[in-house]
Amino acid sequence: MKKTLTVLLTIIFCLSIQAQEINSQWKGKKVAFLGDSISDSNLQQSHGWRCYWSYLKDILGIDPYVYAINGRQMNDIDDQAQRLYNMRAMDIDAIIIFCGTNDFNASIPLGEWFCEEKVTANKNGKDVTLKHRIPVMSDDTFRGRINIAMSWLKDNYPTKQIILLTPIHRGYARFGKANIQPEELYSNLNGDYIGDFVEAIKEAGNIWAVPVIDLNAISGLYPLKESQTKYINKADTDRLHPSSAGHKRMAYALAYQLLAYPASF
Repeated sequence: MKKTLTVLLTIIFCLSIQAQEINSQWKGKKVAFLGDSISDSNLQQSHGWRCYWSYLKDILGIDPYVYAINGRQMNDIDDQAQRLYNMRAMDIDAIIIFCGTNDFNASIPLGEWFCEEKVTANKNGKDVTLKHRIPVMSDDTFRGRINIAMSWLKDNYPTKQIILLTPIHRGYARFGKANIQPEELYSNLNGDYIGDFVEAIKEAGNIWAVPVIDLNAISGLYPLKESQTKYINKADTDRLHPSSAGHKRMAYALAYQLLAYPASF
Protein backbone atom coordinates (compact mmCIF):
# COMPACT_ATOMS: atom_id res chain seq x y z
CA MET A 1 0.00 0.00 0.00
CA LYS A 2 2.80 2.37 0.93
CA LYS A 3 4.61 1.58 -2.33
CA THR A 4 1.42 2.18 -4.35
CA LEU A 5 0.89 5.52 -2.62
CA THR A 6 4.47 6.53 -3.38
CA VAL A 7 4.01 5.69 -7.08
CA LEU A 8 0.75 7.68 -7.22
CA LEU A 9 2.36 10.70 -5.58
CA THR A 10 5.26 10.50 -8.04
CA ILE A 11 2.85 10.44 -10.99
CA ILE A 12 0.91 13.40 -9.59
CA PHE A 13 4.14 15.33 -9.09
CA CYS A 14 5.32 14.63 -12.65
CA LEU A 15 1.99 15.73 -14.06
CA SER A 16 2.01 18.89 -11.96
CA ILE A 17 5.40 20.07 -13.22
CA GLN A 18 4.24 19.60 -16.81
CA ALA A 19 1.09 21.65 -16.27
CA GLN A 20 0.73 25.36 -16.84
CA GLU A 21 3.03 27.14 -14.42
CA ILE A 22 1.60 30.67 -14.24
CA ASN A 23 -2.09 31.46 -13.97
CA SER A 24 -2.59 34.82 -15.67
CA GLN A 25 -4.55 36.84 -18.19
CA TRP A 26 -2.86 34.81 -20.96
CA LYS A 27 -4.42 31.48 -19.99
CA GLY A 28 -6.41 30.07 -22.90
CA LYS A 29 -5.75 33.07 -25.14
CA LYS A 30 -5.28 32.50 -28.86
CA VAL A 31 -1.93 33.99 -29.87
CA ALA A 32 -0.67 34.26 -33.46
CA PHE A 33 3.08 34.26 -34.15
CA LEU A 34 4.44 35.95 -37.27
CA GLY A 35 8.08 36.00 -38.31
CA ASP A 36 10.97 33.93 -39.61
CA SER A 37 12.80 30.65 -38.95
CA ILE A 38 13.09 31.15 -35.21
CA SER A 39 9.30 30.87 -34.98
CA ASP A 40 8.66 28.54 -37.96
CA SER A 41 6.92 25.39 -36.69
CA ASN A 42 7.95 23.28 -39.71
CA LEU A 43 11.63 24.16 -39.31
CA GLN A 44 11.49 23.48 -35.59
CA GLN A 45 10.07 20.00 -36.19
CA SER A 46 12.61 19.14 -38.91
CA HIS A 47 15.51 20.09 -36.63
CA GLY A 48 14.05 18.52 -33.52
CA TRP A 49 13.89 21.81 -31.64
CA ARG A 50 11.15 22.80 -29.28
CA CYS A 51 10.11 26.38 -29.99
CA TYR A 52 9.64 29.23 -27.52
CA TRP A 53 5.91 29.47 -28.27
CA SER A 54 5.56 25.79 -27.37
CA TYR A 55 7.15 26.50 -24.00
CA LEU A 56 4.85 29.51 -23.59
CA LYS A 57 1.94 27.12 -23.99
CA ASP A 58 3.20 25.25 -20.92
CA ILE A 59 4.19 28.33 -18.93
CA LEU A 60 1.23 30.63 -19.60
CA GLY A 61 -1.37 28.30 -21.07
CA ILE A 62 -1.63 30.14 -24.40
CA ASP A 63 -3.06 28.55 -27.54
CA PRO A 64 -0.43 29.29 -30.26
CA TYR A 65 -1.14 29.71 -33.98
CA VAL A 66 2.05 29.96 -36.03
CA TYR A 67 2.32 31.63 -39.44
CA ALA A 68 6.07 32.37 -39.42
CA ILE A 69 8.14 31.11 -42.36
CA ASN A 70 11.82 30.27 -42.56
CA GLY A 71 13.98 32.94 -44.21
CA ARG A 72 11.30 35.60 -44.42
CA GLN A 73 11.89 39.29 -43.87
CA MET A 74 9.72 42.10 -42.56
CA ASN A 75 8.10 42.55 -45.97
CA ASP A 76 6.36 39.19 -45.50
CA ILE A 77 4.62 40.11 -42.25
CA ASP A 78 1.58 41.66 -43.90
CA ASP A 79 1.23 38.51 -46.06
CA GLN A 80 1.45 36.30 -42.98
CA ALA A 81 -1.10 38.51 -41.27
CA GLN A 82 -3.38 38.18 -44.31
CA ARG A 83 -3.14 34.37 -44.07
CA LEU A 84 -4.01 34.62 -40.40
CA TYR A 85 -7.05 36.73 -41.27
CA ASN A 86 -8.11 34.39 -44.07
CA MET A 87 -7.96 31.39 -41.76
CA ARG A 88 -9.24 32.82 -38.49
CA ALA A 89 -10.70 36.26 -39.25
CA MET A 90 -11.08 37.97 -35.83
CA ASP A 91 -10.84 34.72 -33.86
CA ILE A 92 -7.49 35.62 -32.29
CA ASP A 93 -6.61 37.48 -29.09
CA ALA A 94 -3.05 38.66 -29.64
CA ILE A 95 -0.44 38.84 -32.39
CA ILE A 96 3.29 38.60 -31.72
CA ILE A 97 5.79 39.63 -34.42
CA PHE A 98 9.38 38.36 -34.22
CA CYS A 99 11.26 39.46 -37.33
CA GLY A 100 14.12 41.60 -38.63
CA THR A 101 17.30 39.53 -38.45
CA ASN A 102 16.99 38.45 -42.11
CA ASP A 103 16.47 42.07 -43.20
CA PHE A 104 19.80 42.87 -41.57
CA ASN A 105 21.52 39.94 -43.28
CA ALA A 106 20.05 40.94 -46.65
CA SER A 107 21.38 44.50 -46.17
CA ILE A 108 17.95 46.08 -46.50
CA PRO A 109 18.39 49.86 -46.02
CA LEU A 110 16.97 51.10 -42.72
CA GLY A 111 15.24 54.05 -44.38
CA GLU A 112 13.01 56.61 -42.69
CA TRP A 113 9.64 56.46 -40.95
CA PHE A 114 8.28 59.56 -42.67
CA CYS A 115 8.79 61.89 -45.55
CA GLU A 116 7.90 65.54 -45.01
CA GLU A 117 6.05 68.25 -46.88
CA LYS A 118 4.76 71.75 -46.17
CA VAL A 119 1.00 72.22 -46.46
CA THR A 120 -1.63 74.77 -45.59
CA ALA A 121 -3.80 73.86 -42.60
CA ASN A 122 -6.38 75.63 -40.47
CA LYS A 123 -5.04 76.31 -37.00
CA ASN A 124 -7.21 78.30 -34.60
CA GLY A 125 -9.33 79.60 -37.48
CA LYS A 126 -6.41 80.79 -39.60
CA ASP A 127 -4.72 79.22 -42.62
CA VAL A 128 -1.07 78.64 -41.84
CA THR A 129 1.74 76.70 -43.45
CA LEU A 130 2.86 73.70 -41.39
CA LYS A 131 5.22 70.83 -41.87
CA HIS A 132 3.32 67.59 -42.42
CA ARG A 133 4.68 64.04 -42.12
CA ILE A 134 3.64 61.19 -44.40
CA PRO A 135 4.45 57.59 -43.36
CA VAL A 136 6.83 55.92 -45.79
CA MET A 137 5.17 52.81 -47.21
CA SER A 138 8.00 51.10 -49.05
CA ASP A 139 9.14 47.49 -49.40
CA ASP A 140 12.62 48.84 -50.15
CA THR A 141 13.46 49.88 -46.58
CA PHE A 142 13.17 48.25 -43.16
CA ARG A 143 11.19 51.09 -41.58
CA GLY A 144 8.97 51.26 -44.67
CA ARG A 145 8.27 47.54 -44.34
CA ILE A 146 7.33 47.94 -40.70
CA ASN A 147 4.99 50.79 -41.64
CA ILE A 148 3.26 48.60 -44.23
CA ALA A 149 2.84 45.68 -41.82
CA MET A 150 1.66 47.77 -38.89
CA SER A 151 -0.71 49.81 -41.03
CA TRP A 152 -2.34 46.60 -42.25
CA LEU A 153 -2.61 45.19 -38.74
CA LYS A 154 -4.03 48.41 -37.32
CA ASP A 155 -6.64 48.50 -40.09
CA ASN A 156 -7.66 44.86 -39.81
CA TYR A 157 -7.05 44.06 -36.14
CA PRO A 158 -7.81 47.37 -34.39
CA THR A 159 -9.04 45.72 -31.16
CA LYS A 160 -6.30 43.11 -30.82
CA GLN A 161 -3.12 43.12 -28.77
CA ILE A 162 -0.10 43.42 -31.09
CA ILE A 163 3.41 43.00 -29.68
CA LEU A 164 6.79 43.39 -31.41
CA LEU A 165 9.90 41.45 -30.39
CA THR A 166 13.42 42.62 -31.18
CA PRO A 167 15.83 40.22 -32.94
CA ILE A 168 18.13 38.24 -30.67
CA HIS A 169 21.93 38.36 -30.93
CA ARG A 170 23.54 36.80 -34.01
CA GLY A 171 26.48 34.40 -34.04
CA TYR A 172 28.36 32.91 -37.00
CA ALA A 173 26.46 30.64 -39.39
CA ARG A 174 27.44 28.56 -42.42
CA PHE A 175 24.52 26.98 -44.26
CA GLY A 176 26.41 26.40 -47.52
CA LYS A 177 29.16 27.88 -49.69
CA ALA A 178 26.87 30.69 -50.82
CA ASN A 179 25.26 31.26 -47.42
CA ILE A 180 27.87 32.21 -44.85
CA GLN A 181 26.85 34.82 -42.30
CA PRO A 182 29.45 36.52 -40.09
CA GLU A 183 28.76 37.15 -36.42
CA GLU A 184 27.08 40.38 -35.34
CA LEU A 185 30.34 42.20 -34.69
CA TYR A 186 30.45 42.65 -38.47
CA SER A 187 28.16 45.11 -40.23
CA ASN A 188 26.03 44.22 -43.23
CA LEU A 189 26.90 45.45 -46.73
CA ASN A 190 25.34 48.87 -45.98
CA GLY A 191 27.51 49.36 -42.91
CA ASP A 192 24.58 48.83 -40.51
CA TYR A 193 24.75 46.55 -37.47
CA ILE A 194 22.07 44.24 -36.10
CA GLY A 195 21.74 46.70 -33.20
CA ASP A 196 20.49 49.32 -35.67
CA PHE A 197 17.62 47.01 -36.62
CA VAL A 198 16.92 46.33 -32.95
CA GLU A 199 16.66 50.08 -32.35
CA ALA A 200 14.30 50.45 -35.33
CA ILE A 201 11.95 47.86 -33.81
CA LYS A 202 12.01 49.80 -30.53
CA GLU A 203 11.19 53.00 -32.39
CA ALA A 204 8.24 51.24 -34.03
CA GLY A 205 6.61 50.84 -30.64
CA ASN A 206 6.25 54.61 -30.33
CA ILE A 207 5.40 55.13 -34.00
CA TRP A 208 2.56 52.60 -33.96
CA ALA A 209 1.52 52.52 -30.28
CA VAL A 210 2.36 48.87 -29.63
CA PRO A 211 4.41 47.21 -26.89
CA VAL A 212 7.95 46.13 -27.72
CA ILE A 213 9.66 43.33 -25.81
CA ASP A 214 13.41 43.63 -26.17
CA LEU A 215 14.47 39.98 -26.46
CA ASN A 216 17.89 41.15 -27.66
CA ALA A 217 18.49 42.40 -24.14
CA ILE A 218 16.44 40.19 -21.84
CA SER A 219 16.76 36.71 -23.36
CA GLY A 220 20.25 36.21 -21.97
CA LEU A 221 21.31 34.54 -25.24
CA TYR A 222 24.74 35.65 -26.43
CA PRO A 223 25.98 33.15 -29.04
CA LEU A 224 29.34 34.85 -29.48
CA LYS A 225 30.52 33.26 -26.22
CA GLU A 226 31.63 29.62 -26.10
CA SER A 227 30.13 29.33 -22.64
CA GLN A 228 26.66 29.61 -24.20
CA THR A 229 26.88 26.74 -26.67
CA LYS A 230 24.09 24.85 -24.86
CA TYR A 231 21.71 27.57 -26.02
CA ILE A 232 22.62 27.46 -29.73
CA ASN A 233 21.81 24.98 -32.48
CA LYS A 234 25.32 24.03 -33.69
CA ALA A 235 28.48 25.58 -32.32
CA ASP A 236 30.45 25.14 -35.55
CA THR A 237 27.87 25.97 -38.23
CA ASP A 238 24.75 27.57 -36.71
CA ARG A 239 24.95 30.14 -33.94
CA LEU A 240 21.92 31.98 -35.35
CA HIS A 241 19.22 29.61 -34.16
CA PRO A 242 18.65 28.74 -30.51
CA SER A 243 18.58 25.14 -29.34
CA SER A 244 15.62 23.84 -27.35
CA ALA A 245 17.38 25.09 -24.23
CA GLY A 246 17.75 28.50 -25.86
CA HIS A 247 14.08 28.58 -26.82
CA LYS A 248 13.13 27.64 -23.27
CA ARG A 249 15.19 30.48 -21.86
CA MET A 250 13.61 32.87 -24.37
CA ALA A 251 10.15 31.64 -23.38
CA TYR A 252 10.67 32.34 -19.69
CA ALA A 253 12.03 35.79 -20.47
CA LEU A 254 8.99 36.46 -22.66
CA ALA A 255 6.49 35.01 -20.21
CA TYR A 256 7.34 37.40 -17.41
CA GLN A 257 7.26 40.36 -19.79
CA LEU A 258 3.89 39.30 -21.20
CA LEU A 259 2.43 39.33 -17.69
CA ALA A 260 2.69 43.14 -17.82
CA TYR A 261 0.42 43.43 -20.87
CA PRO A 262 -3.26 42.71 -21.53
CA ALA A 263 -3.79 39.56 -23.57
CA SER A 264 -7.01 40.94 -25.04
CA PHE A 265 -9.19 44.02 -24.86
